[in-house]
Amino acid sequence: MDLLENPSHCPSLEEIRKYINNPLFSEFYHAVTEKYHAIEKIEFSKCSLAYGWNIKLKKSGKSLCTIYPGKGNFTVLVVIGEQKQPAVELLLPDLTPEVQKIYRETKEGNGQRWLMIDFTDNKSVCQDVLRLIEIRHSR
Repeated sequence: MDLLENPSHCPSLEEIRKYINNPLFSEFYHAVTEKYHAIEKIEFSKCSLAYGWNIKLKKSGKSLCTIYPGKGNFTVLVVIGEQKQPAVELLLPDLTPEVQKIYRETKEGNGQRWLMIDFTDNKSVCQDVLRLIEIRHSR
């Protein structure tokens, strides 16, 4: 059984970092936790789309993003609510083509867009996601 699919063993952050084995993970994780003083919560999801352990990063009880680990990569979920969509749409032309495509192709549901953004080795995508979190966090 895969390390992150075993519901009876909650992996440590270090185990997850080693599993992901991608330097962008540490860079992204530290950027979010340092800037927002986000609190991590490692949780198990039984959702068929993202089965296994994930890391939720929260600030004052509000979710900033969720990290879904993969081997050599990871996916970050950023939810953009209806009130934040105009700010994201203004920023959109400055984002990478990958993130623009994800935003445009993600259908809105209940006034939100749930953006699932894959990280491989593209540092620009990392910067884009940090900019989206900045908008999400802003008042």
